[in-house]
Amino acid sequence: MGKIGRAVAERAKGFGLKIVYFKPKREPQIEAALNMRYLPLDDLLRESDFVSLHCPLTEQTRGLIDEAALRKMKRTAILVNTSRGPIVVTGALVAALKEGWITSAGLDVTDPEPLPKGHPLYDLPNCLVLPHIGSATPGTRRRMAEMACENLLAGLEGRVLPNCVNREVYGTP
Repeated sequence: MGKIGRAVAERAKGFGLKIVYFKPKREPQIEAALNMRYLPLDDLLRESDFVSLHCPLTEQTRGLIDEAALRKMKRTAILVNTSRGPIVVTGALVAALKEGWITSAGLDVTDPEPLPKGHPLYDLPNCLVLPHIGSATPGTRRRMAEMACENLLAGLEGRVLPNCVNREVYGTP
């Protein structure tokens, strides 16, 4: 439930969806602001109609959605991955879609990326694969360029990078 997860939750709220989330550290103030409920991951997978992934790729999240996770989901559930491909175990997802463990998937990212020609995900009628274009809006790309320039200028001046992903290099979380 980082910035992107919150933005998705705000939009989902506009459609009247009941929002549940999982994050290693609960955020009660965000729960209250967005009228959403925290659930442990296993419960979230069992209860959700849509599972939308918005987490960074770390050793803890690599393979997070594996066969066991997919089998916990409702048969009518839809998996959406716009985060990073390796968070979902591709072979398990292919099996889940072919065998009906879940109803469908929408993927803006894959593992590997791009998928090789003839990959089984391309042939599944219940899977939509996009070429990692989720951020391809003019506003988003402009802001990405601005953030890169801000980081470059800060680095050249010996300052902390304002958009640093691995802040531990500065000795702070």
